[in-house]
Amino acid sequence: MADQQRYFILLSYDGTKYHGWQTQPNAVAVQEVLDKALSTVLREPIETLGCGRTDTGVHAKDFFAHFDLSDGSSMPDHGTFLRSINSILPHDIAIKNIVPVHADAHARFDATLRSYQYQIHFNKDPFKHGYSWLLRDVPDMKLMNEAARIIMEYTDFSCFSKSNTQTKTNNCKISRAEWVQVGDGIVFHISADRFLRNMVRAIVGTLIMVGRKEIEPEAVRGIIESKSRSNAGASVPACGLYLTEVKYSPPNPLKGEQ
Repeated sequence: MADQQRYFILLSYDGTKYHGWQTQPNAVAVQEVLDKALSTVLREPIETLGCGRTDTGVHAKDFFAHFDLSDGSSMPDHGTFLRSINSILPHDIAIKNIVPVHADAHARFDATLRSYQYQIHFNKDPFKHGYSWLLRDVPDMKLMNEAARIIMEYTDFSCFSKSNTQTKTNNCKISRAEWVQVGDGIVFHISADRFLRNMVRAIVGTLIMVGRKEIEPEAVRGIIESKSRSNAGASVPACGLYLTEVKYSPPNPLKGEQ
């Protein structure tokens, strides 16, 4: 087998028109569009592997993927590559950086922390439609943050996961879960070593129940300990969810970390 050079790419995308990151039959995904563009520019079949999955309609401000280029293949210089790939990608996907990495660097398995934001606004705004969730009534952020702190005490989040996901474990280590006031809206920040499918949107839906005083903050304990998705809140719309940061060990070379 010929030697290969592995590359990491940093991209962002508007997930509105896509059925998530991962290529799938009978639906257009970000990965499929990206692989086709890379194959065109680099003139050989390219298959990327992403740092994780995002659900249908979810956005990514920072998303990492890696791919291998056959030894002897010609990689354009940095600026030429970025101009070329971005000129053929649709407007809702952008490559921000690319670097060569060692052969066993892995966009998914080397990631040590992932961060998401969920955006909510309270006044109708045509420029936020599709990128934030419009709520008519302002929930109690103090109560929601109290419940968020309770969530951080746990590691098994089966109650917030889609069923039949074939994951080996539903354990995640959450290092941040916090609501912050931003302008005329609020933003939920959450960071963890890993996330389950639909987990953030289910957590937000449950916290909104607390904020609307439909349940007490302490009721979240029973929901988590039940390990039953049916006991948690409904999943909130995908439009407000963004993958905002992925950290690596060793440090991510794409952002010049030392």
